[in-house]
Amino acid sequence: MISAFAMRGNRLQRLDLSGDHLKDAVWIDLDCPTEAEEDAVEAALGIDIPTHDDMQEIEVSSRIYREAGALFLTAQVVASPEMRETEIGPVTFVVLPHRLVTVHYHHPGSLRHFADWAARHDTTVESGLDALLAMLEAVVDRLADILEGEARKHDALTKAIFAAHRPAGKSETLAVVLQRIGRAEDLNGKVSESLGTLQRLLGYLTVTSEHPDGLTLSAGEKPVARTLLQDVRSLRDAAQAQSEKVRFLLDATLGVINIRQSDVIKIFSVVAFVFLPPTLIASIYGMNFTHMPELAWPWGYPMALGLMVISALVPWLVFRWKKWL
Repeated sequence: MISAFAMRGNRLQRLDLSGDHLKDAVWIDLDCPTEAEEDAVEAALGIDIPTHDDMQEIEVSSRIYREAGALFLTAQVVASPEMRETEIGPVTFVVLPHRLVTVHYHHPGSLRHFADWAARHDTTVESGLDALLAMLEAVVDRLADILEGEARKHDALTKAIFAAHRPAGKSETLAVVLQRIGRAEDLNGKVSESLGTLQRLLGYLTVTSEHPDGLTLSAGEKPVARTLLQDVRSLRDAAQAQSEKVRFLLDATLGVINIRQSDVIKIFSVVAFVFLPPTLIASIYGMNFTHMPELAWPWGYPMALGLMVISALVPWLVFRWKKWL
């Protein structure tokens, strides 16, 4: 699908593509484009749109390059659809002197948020680099929101694991906690990957000097890019801290599970030890020997029962005194 946007006053407005308006757009978004849509944009702008396979390449030379007067930048961007698993995929930013083209095969909410925000607020987008910086700012803000939300979830997980009033024996609850920790690690890894590609992209923009095609940051744009780069670095530090927190929560959960299992084994061991002496006494008097003096005693049966109760009660009292139970 092709979406095109142009500046009307100081706000970004969607264009009607019933006619040939692509050349009037300051931002063209290709969302899972078909081959025909790619051909239409290539013919209108005179550029070669990278294919999905090209966007998956991990070499830096395949993600950041210049060609035919255009700057091609590819970054991994996180998408978190409602009620669905968070996904990550490449987004290619094709920077032209007067417009920006984005190509992606998943649905990052940050791009949609940027379009909605720019339609309701005054902004200055006069070139492809202006649009790129504004869009990258929306992407970074979205990643920051994700990390903030995950930090709150980690606090809730910590309370769930270490709450003193948690009843024993709810192993299925700890299994759910393990699943939540696994999802947190997966999301944190995706955010870290996205931040890494954005840092590489912004680093290239900030250090690139004048270029014949003119697609370099102006003196006024470089401070914006440097600020974004600092934000990305700080978010990478936060993501690293959260990764360590997730590993700690995983170790703590496994430790709690081991303690629960040890408690269960301890209970079985204590029960076995408590009933061992009564079993021994019952076994002795269950032997079928002819000459057993106690067999003729009138109080032999009550005596045997009393011995069994006492032999079970004494170990139990000792365990209670030692606070092993």
